[in-house]
Amino acid sequence: MSVFVSPEDLREQIRTGKKLTVLASLWDAREGNAWSKFQSEHIPTAQYCDPSHHLVGTPGSRVGRNPLPSSERMQESFRAWGIEANRPVVIYDTGAGEYAARTWWTLRWAGVQDVHILDGGFAAWDRMGFDTIAGPGPVSVHTELEVAPGQLPTATIEDVKQFKGMLIDARDTSRYVGQRERLDLKSGHIPGARTVPVDSLFTDDGLIKPAEQILEIMAKFGITHNTDPAEAIVYSGSGNHSSKLLAAFEYAGLPVLTHYIGGWSQWSANPKNPVERDI
Repeated sequence: MSVFVSPEDLREQIRTGKKLTVLASLWDAREGNAWSKFQSEHIPTAQYCDPSHHLVGTPGSRVGRNPLPSSERMQESFRAWGIEANRPVVIYDTGAGEYAARTWWTLRWAGVQDVHILDGGFAAWDRMGFDTIAGPGPVSVHTELEVAPGQLPTATIEDVKQFKGMLIDARDTSRYVGQRERLDLKSGHIPGARTVPVDSLFTDDGLIKPAEQILEIMAKFGITHNTDPAEAIVYSGSGNHSSKLLAAFEYAGLPVLTHYIGGWSQWSANPKNPVERDI
């Protein structure tokens, strides 16, 4: 399967009883609301993933809003979902895809290889009129898979400060230029960063654009199949939109570049760190 799986392909795999794990990666600011939505309606065989619990460590100004999880927390999540090395994982969310993408990236970072994203998310599934079910989801299968963190390249804030290569900011343009900031303490971007809004690689319906278009867009920045992942660092607010950008890169055959998970939420929290604005 490609990084992005169509609703038709996922439905056929579920219908024919293929062995796979489906995760509904759902987040809502109101406590318990995402779980309630999952129980009221989800894709058949899906299990519940709360990205703010299963996939991150304890947030704070020194580490950002969504820091990497501990190996212990990831191991608990593996067991809760029955993640197995020989079982493909397909992830969806009910938003613009950033929570599904963060789950995709985190599982890959933790050593799971066969991970995919439902193209267009639940909205695309719903537009096709495919069946949904209610309830708490299935009982997970037993797993022996051990977490192996560090399988994708990451950068710390100190790495970014010393970095001489290309910095790519995946947030939308208004946040990058410093026009708007609702989530973090300051507006703007890391000095020298270039803007590649992740939504520019997706259609208005939230579907991934053809690989050729993505390659054409990124070639303008010098990002090609031959780019060393260490030559560029990608960030966003706290690792969600940048995960979606990296998923689009892999779909197009580009390398999964180094990921600064702390992102703008960590950088902007320290008043000593320089900021650039384009307004």
